[in-house]
Amino acid sequence: MKQKKIPLRKCTGCGEMKPKYELVRVVKAPDVKDEQGEFVCAGEVSLDLTGKKPGRGAYVCKSTDCLEKAIKAKRFERAFSCKIPEEIYTAMQQEMRENE
Repeated sequence: MKQKKIPLRKCTGCGEMKPKYELVRVVKAPDVKDEQGEFVCAGEVSLDLTGKKPGRGAYVCKSTDCLEKAIKAKRFERAFSCKIPEEIYTAMQQEMRENE
């Protein structure tokens, strides 16, 4: 019987390739537009512990060390092509500590 392929993702903090299920997804929600297609507001950046939220994703290990490395090197800003406020990083660190 053929063995099922395990999806791998790269951690934005340490750069290691790991199975997708060992990592936490950081997601940027889609931008909101009105009926005319005009830009209303930018999508929110948050941790996606379920892996089901819609939007662009980046992955990080389940340790606060990798999260802090990715924040310090501004790798999430590069992955999502937008400026991320410090309050969002603080909320992500707090949520990561609660789920460790």
